Amino acid sequence: MSGKPPVDDEKRSGDAHLVETRIASEVVFDGKLLHVKRDTVRLPDGKTATREYIAHPGAVMIIPRLPDGKLLMERQFRYPLARIFIEFPAGKIDPGEEPAATAARELLEETGYAAERWSHIGTLHPLITYSTERIEIYTADALTFVGAKLDAGEFVETFTTTLEEALAWLDRGEITDVKTMLGLLLLARRKAAT
Repeated sequence: MSGKPPVDDEKRSGDAHLVETRIASEVVFDGKLLHVKRDTVRLPDGKTATREYIAHPGAVMIIPRLPDGKLLMERQFRYPLARIFIEFPAGKIDPGEEPAATAARELLEETGYAAERWSHIGTLHPLITYSTERIEIYTADALTFVGAKLDAGEFVETFTTTLEEALAWLDRGEITDVKTMLGLLLLARRKAAT
């Protein structure tokens, strides 16, 4: 590998020797949230291969910071792993919705807080080998409590903590949700830079 910095796919030039081209696509499963697809692709050497993946509409994660500097986090049961996870508020982007609007909606729905100041701090692709999902990460500041409006069937417990305590949970393996882990690390890195 040369020391070239990574470049967004749309800006790449001279990478044809790495690119796979879709030549056929079929829907394997079309669910409420997830859509499983099976594509036939042409490999850079001209051969063909099958790629199965999940098409996902994308999501947001919010790092809410209270005026005293504490973080607002959640505890939530996640069915696929049958356990409760410590996470930041997050949610799926609805069709036609801008990610920043999703962030404001999800923060209000899950925590009851509205924010005056927002900052986009990164994009996460959590499962690049088998999903199109992307998660836009925002910080939310100048919070005002206006009342939670959880979706039907959604059960969330919110609590506050310090960045240092949350990082200790991460170090001890008590926080394992990848989006929350990355959010904490990005926040700690920004704090260290100031």
